[in-house]
Amino acid sequence: MTPSDALRLLPWTGPDDKPCYLSTDDTAGYLSRLADHTEETQLGLGAELLAHAVEALADADSDEEEIRLLAIHLTEALRAMLRVATSRGHGLPTSTDPADEGLPARYS
Repeated sequence: MTPSDALRLLPWTGPDDKPCYLSTDDTAGYLSRLADHTEETQLGLGAELLAHAVEALADADSDEEEIRLLAIHLTEALRAMLRVATSRGHGLPTSTDPADEGLPARYS
């Protein structure tokens, strides 16, 4: 998943909400598989929350407390998904396509 000289950002945090990293070439190792499974779970939960949010926001009878709680859970899910996206993005090759020139780094 990552080059041998790179660290993998794990989909959970450590004490004081600090990021956790894994250094290994073994993508089939226990921690790598646990991280993969955790990422899949987080993405699935995020998709479920999004579907629930669409329904709740479309329902004029949704109460304020439900919407507030939903916003809290969506914030947690978004934080997890951004961590997954960042982790997976580190493994992407950088483009050498001249058509990408002029684009900000995040788009090339």
